[in-house]
Amino acid sequence: MTGSEPAISRIDTSRPHPARVYDWFLGGKDNYPVDEELGRRITAMQGDAPRHARANRRFMERATRAIVQETGISQFLDIGSGIPTEPNLHQIAQSVVPHARVVYVDNDPIVLAHADALLRGTPEGVTEYVQADAREPERILEQAASALDFGRPVALSLVALLHFIADDDGAHELVDTLVGALAPGSCLVLSAMTADFEPENVHRGIAAYKASGVTLVARSHAEMGRLFKGLELLEPGIVSLSDWRPGESEDGERGEPVSLYGAVGLKR
Repeated sequence: MTGSEPAISRIDTSRPHPARVYDWFLGGKDNYPVDEELGRRITAMQGDAPRHARANRRFMERATRAIVQETGISQFLDIGSGIPTEPNLHQIAQSVVPHARVVYVDNDPIVLAHADALLRGTPEGVTEYVQADAREPERILEQAASALDFGRPVALSLVALLHFIADDDGAHELVDTLVGALAPGSCLVLSAMTADFEPENVHRGIAAYKASGVTLVARSHAEMGRLFKGLELLEPGIVSLSDWRPGESEDGERGEPVSLYGAVGLKR
């Protein structure tokens, strides 16, 4: 765990934060009125925004399980992890491989405030939290190395993160730096927003985030593909999250595309 001052004293409740808005979409309670206000505005324009958040969460669950079962990877670096919401990534991984090692990274003090209580793993495994900005990949790698062995394969999770980082702001450099530090046999798990399916709704949502001081970008299928350069995509490739190895859904959300692409790429 890192973070030198009490997390709760550093929480900025004057402006919305993506992790807390996402928590509100998922029905969580670790958000503030300013986050709920933005969430309600987005939902008013894009009524299925909460469904998209749930689909993203389920993609993470399915991808994590597939990685453990199909590749044997037992180390995970989850950047932009957000407020802990069960089941967390480490719970999924360690349910299959109890000795799995997981490092979560986020820059929101409210995530740190809840991490110690909620991010508890198996006795055989390791679950750690690093407070850092995603735009500091070298710092992330340095701190994560205390828990992860980068000489062995690691699953890098950038789930619902890169649509907050524009290409001009270093999105590709970020991915290149992180993937470049991974050993062969590692993989990249990535989901990001797209306007390919519902352009009007998505662009209205982007405008709402921008008005609240949050950068949001949508990427086409081709732009998403460039983030996986040099990697071998697992089937079914880059698809809407609802089409990435869909399982049985408890609330009938299968079949309808959501405005996020997702994929898993292997580093050979």
